[in-house]
Formats: sequence, structure tokens, C-alpha cells
Amino acid sequence: MSVEESGAAGARDRREVREQLVRTAFVTEESVYGVVLVSGMIVVAGTHGSTSWEVFWIVVITVLVFWAAHVYAGTVSRHGLAIDHVMPLRQAFDAALNHSLGLLASALLPSLILLLGALRVVPDTLTIWLALWAGVLVLAVLGFVAYRRRGAPLVMQLVGALTTAAFGLVMIVLKAFIH
Repeated sequence: MSVEESGAAGARDRREVREQLVRTAFVTEESVYGVVLVSGMIVVAGTHGSTSWEVFWIVVITVLVFWAAHVYAGTVSRHGLAIDHVMPLRQAFDAALNHSLGLLASALLPSLILLLGALRVVPDTLTIWLALWAGVLVLAVLGFVAYRRRGAPLVMQLVGALTTAAFGLVMIVLKAFIH
């Protein structure tokens, strides 16, 4: 194999790994759950006059605890249970870890926006609303991608995006009524 062929094969392998990660780790029910969890935490923490800094840490710590609990529960539920073999603890842990990455990834954009508020780049009140709208955007993308990768027609991809985004919109409505 020539150097050029080797380089092309390596690039193709990296692209395939990236696509596999997106399919299996980031566009999952955990991703949707993670965004809704983050949005709920923002609504609750943001209604008590908390600063962006306080909301940021509440969200980050809560997401990490939920993620760790999810990995633990996934490991325990998979350990020893497999269709054709006994699943070792390490394999169960790896599977649970991979399965739960979406919960962490989905929290990134809203958390980064909260961090901008915490660093005083954006005013606190605007930060809370921007983070909530970012959650709606992330949910819409997750819904769109989920339907797209299943080969749904464009209309259904858009319906999937709107339906998934509706969970974030409910949080925004809740914030508006609580505030």
C-alpha cells in the first residue's frame, strides 16, 4: 500500500469512527434526556435569582451525577447478561460508558452559554434564556438527525425536529410562567 493509499484509508477510518460515534453515542435517547434535564435545571435554578455562575455549577454537577449514575446502572444491568456469552464487568462498563456519552455531550452547548454568563460576557438573564433556546436547538438537531439516519422523507425529518424541540419549548413556557 502506498503512502497516499495509507493516508486515504486512515482518513476514511477516522470518518467512519466519527460517524459511528455520532450514531451510537450522541443521537440517542440519553441525548434528548440530557438536554431536557439541563433545561429543567436551568429553569429551576434560574428562577431563584441565581447568577449564571451558580446555575452553571448546579447544571454541571447535576449532569455529572446523573451521568455517573447512568453509567453505573448500565454497567450493573449489563454485567453478566449477554445473548451469547457472559459479559465481563469491563465490557459492561465500556458499553454503558459509550451508551451514555450523549447525556454529557448534549449538556455542552447550554453549559458553555451558562459559562459565558458566569464570565460576564453575557448578562445573567440573557444567559439563562440563551441556554434554554440552545437546548431547543440541540433537541431539534437531534430529532432531525434521528429521522434522517433512518431514511425518512424530509417532511418527516422536519416533523421529528419540531417534535423533539417541543420538549425544550415546554421548558421555555415553564420558565416564562414561573418567572
